[in-house]
Amino acid sequence: MYICVYKMDISKVTNEKKLQLCRTYFFGGLACLPFLWTINVFWFFDAAFLLPQFPEQKSIKKFVILSLIGALIWLVVLITWIIIFQAKRVEWGEMADRMSLVIPLGVA
Repeated sequence: MYICVYKMDISKVTNEKKLQLCRTYFFGGLACLPFLWTINVFWFFDAAFLLPQFPEQKSIKKFVILSLIGALIWLVVLITWIIIFQAKRVEWGEMADRMSLVIPLGVA
């Protein structure tokens, strides 16, 4: 089985453009789009932590760390909601049915 993980090649982009793109993805994630934070972490991790130092690296590192924290918070909230909803769906009755796209058949 072959798994392909696409990673953007930002090696030809100037450091100023990297910082601008990293900042844009971070602020885009603030609009309740945590996948942008996840993309930001994967695309800019090397530039933030592995490449030799350059002037914009400190700011990129800050946005990558904040993006990682934001994505992890969203992940915890999402998992918590899924667990609560699955455990309490039957107790919530009609309200839970209205939130469900597919209503599972129960035992009569």
